[in-house]
Amino acid sequence: MSITRSLLTSVALLPLLAACQVYTGKPEGPPPATRLQGQVQAENGQLVFTPCQEQRRFVLVDGGNSSVEREIMRLGSDGHASLFADLAGRLGGSQAKGSDGRFEISQIYRLQGEGHGCEDLNFKRLTLRAGGNEPSWHLEVGSKGLVLNRPEKPPLALPYLEEQLPDGRLSFSSEANGQRLDLWVAPQRCIDDMSGTVNHLTAELRLDGQVLRGCAYFGSMRN
Repeated sequence: MSITRSLLTSVALLPLLAACQVYTGKPEGPPPATRLQGQVQAENGQLVFTPCQEQRRFVLVDGGNSSVEREIMRLGSDGHASLFADLAGRLGGSQAKGSDGRFEISQIYRLQGEGHGCEDLNFKRLTLRAGGNEPSWHLEVGSKGLVLNRPEKPPLALPYLEEQLPDGRLSFSSEANGQRLDLWVAPQRCIDDMSGTVNHLTAELRLDGQVLRGCAYFGSMRN
């Protein structure tokens, strides 16, 4: 092959090599889910969601497997005209009159008819909140560490160790001041047997040999 033909062949290959280097071959995936807290109420045969401290209104629809409409109707049948909802999904456009779009739900974090809701000042500093009944217990994990509250006992603040387990489960443990505490949470629908609140996590608290069960949900510091 002559020198001229060799040079022409090399030059012809340069655009092809450059294209191979630029093209990644990775298709773009769907946009990440958006987590929002707000109020839900039924209007004209549809569910309308208003985020906390906002005026926007979104038509609420099920993304396919969240069962959000069924859960809201169940809680609404207890006499609650408006519910607090902590949800994740995708925002999109809508043709519905009087709305700013649609909120297609893929995950229910919490649905409740009573409680602080949008007025919960500690939510933004929380990693996780868990609690149960009979006997009553309430535990928070967040920027101030782990704090356990029980009736007629002072709050118990402890350092803790977090462990990620298979199948999305989590463990929070502490051994201090002569006490052993273990909190286990798992991603499974859980209903508070007193308030009817829907949570996305089950919880089991083991404290000095005593086993207490309840529900839990992630705070703003954890999705």
